Amino acid sequence: MNTTTDMMIDPWITDFLIFAAVGFFAQLIDGALGMGYGVISSTVLLASGVPPAHTSASVHAAKLFTTAASGASHMLHGNVDRRILVILCIAGSLGGIIGALVLVNVAAAAIRPFVFCYLGVMGLVIIWRGLMFPANKTVPGKFIAPLGAAGGFLDAIGGGGWGPVVTSSLIGAGAPPRYVVGTVNAAEFVVTAAVVSAFAVFLVAGVWAESHGLGSHLVAIAGLIAGGLPSAFLAGWLLKIAPRKPLMIAVGLLICSIAGWEISKGLF
Repeated sequence: MNTTTDMMIDPWITDFLIFAAVGFFAQLIDGALGMGYGVISSTVLLASGVPPAHTSASVHAAKLFTTAASGASHMLHGNVDRRILVILCIAGSLGGIIGALVLVNVAAAAIRPFVFCYLGVMGLVIIWRGLMFPANKTVPGKFIAPLGAAGGFLDAIGGGGWGPVVTSSLIGAGAPPRYVVGTVNAAEFVVTAAVVSAFAVFLVAGVWAESHGLGSHLVAIAGLIAGGLPSAFLAGWLLKIAPRKPLMIAVGLLICSIAGWEISKGLF
């Protein structure tokens, strides 16, 4: 193979391997904590210069595969509360569709700083929740529905946030951590499918004004899927053995650091 061909192939392989590594570790964390895949993947893509709407669409396309595997794993291991699952699926899907509609109608340059601020806040939320171990109790449906809608909306806007918002809030309200993580992961597949469908409809209908260049992120999407799937199948097992407190704090610090760096570049 000639040198010119090697120079053309190497960058694609390098990018694929980088995003595969990001996808693997992000899903490994997500499977154990019920949060992390979307926020970590989105933070890395945004830091690479990918526009917010493209980032959200790319991450959700990858999550369509990883959440299916993760949700199935949690259901097989008996980590799912069906009552909470149904409420989260309906409310989260509605919130996600509205969030996607807002995102595709706002200029990338205008929303980018706000998305990084949001991701930074999510990092702080993860750290805070990592320090708390609330008692187990039943959470009322009237609390779950608006929480699911808010989680779906913010997830679509930021490309991640379903887990940090919904998982942390349910655990903070006193729901059993094991069933919260399993149920939120299972519901995330339905919410992700709704968000991806919304982006597809907006693209076909011509509503998404800045959709050009979306195909250039296929390598990143493929890498996130390839890396995330192996970890997703381990999700149910990881939930039983992972050290939650130190892992959550480490993830929160990582997200805050990246988001803080990107915000500082825009200020100075």
